[in-house]
Amino acid sequence: MFLDFLFALKRIKVFALVGESGTGKSFRAKLVAQKYGIEYIIDDGLLIKENRILAGHSAKKEKTFMAAVKVALFDEKAHRDEVARRLQSEKIKRILLLGTSEKMIIKIASRLQLPPPSKIVKIEDIASQDEIDKAIRTRRIEGKHVIPVPSIEVKRSYPNIFYDAIRIFKRRKGPGGMGPILKVHEKSVVRPEYSKRGKVIISEAALSQMVIHCVDEYNQNIRIKKILVRDDDMGYRLVITIDVPYGIQLGGNIHELQQYIIDNIERYTGILIEEVNIIIDKITQ
Repeated sequence: MFLDFLFALKRIKVFALVGESGTGKSFRAKLVAQKYGIEYIIDDGLLIKENRILAGHSAKKEKTFMAAVKVALFDEKAHRDEVARRLQSEKIKRILLLGTSEKMIIKIASRLQLPPPSKIVKIEDIASQDEIDKAIRTRRIEGKHVIPVPSIEVKRSYPNIFYDAIRIFKRRKGPGGMGPILKVHEKSVVRPEYSKRGKVIISEAALSQMVIHCVDEYNQNIRIKKILVRDDDMGYRLVITIDVPYGIQLGGNIHELQQYIIDNIERYTGILIEEVNIIIDKITQ
C-alpha cells in the first residue's frame, strides 16, 4: 500500500516557479498553471486546486517570519503528512511548486515525497523588471501578500489576515469563432501578522557575538578565528573558522556544535539560521 502511494507520487510531473520573496510569484501562479495545464499548486504551506484550498495551512497566518518560513518548507511532520496524504488521494498528473530558490523547491518536493522539478520557470521569465520592482515595493512598504484563491476561501480559513481581493478579467474567443467569453480570476490579498509588526534585523556584529558566546559555552578550548555572516531571503548563513584542540572527536562534536549554535540563536532572537558551516583551520596541542 505504502509502495503504491510512493509510486503514484513519483509519476507526478513537477513544475516550479522560482523568484525572490515579494516578486509576484503567487500573483502569477495561475498564469503558469494555465500555460502548462496544471491543476494543483503548492504555495506557502497550502495545497491548492483551482479555486479551493485542499490541505495544509498558510504561512501567512504565522506571527513571526521564522515560523512562516518553516511552514512554507513543511518543516513540521504533521503538516507535511497531511498534505502528502491529500496528494495521495487526488489523481494528480501535474503540480506547480512555488519557492524563493531551486534549493527550496527541491526541499519541498523531497518532504512531500514528490520527484524533483522537470521544469523550472523563473519570475523574470514571465514578469518585466518594472513589474517585479513594483511588487517588491508593495511588499516592503505595505506588507501585502497574495494567496491565489478567491476571497471566500481565505475569509473562511484566515479572516484575521484578509485584506482585499483582486479580480482579473480575461477575454478569449468562444467556440466556432463566436463572441468573446469573459473569464474572471480572483486572488486574495492578505497582511500576515509578521508583516504588521515589521521586520527584525540583527547586525553582523551582534550575531557574531552570539556565535562567540555559543562556542564558548559549548567548549572553551575551541578558538574562533573568523566569522562570516550572509543574509539571504530565507535567513542567515554562517561560516565559522575555528582551531580545535587535539583529541576532540571532529565528527560528532562538530555536528553537535553546529546544532547548538542554530538552536540557541533561533530560540533567543526569533531569526532563522539557514545554515552553519564550520571550517577547521588547525588542530592545536
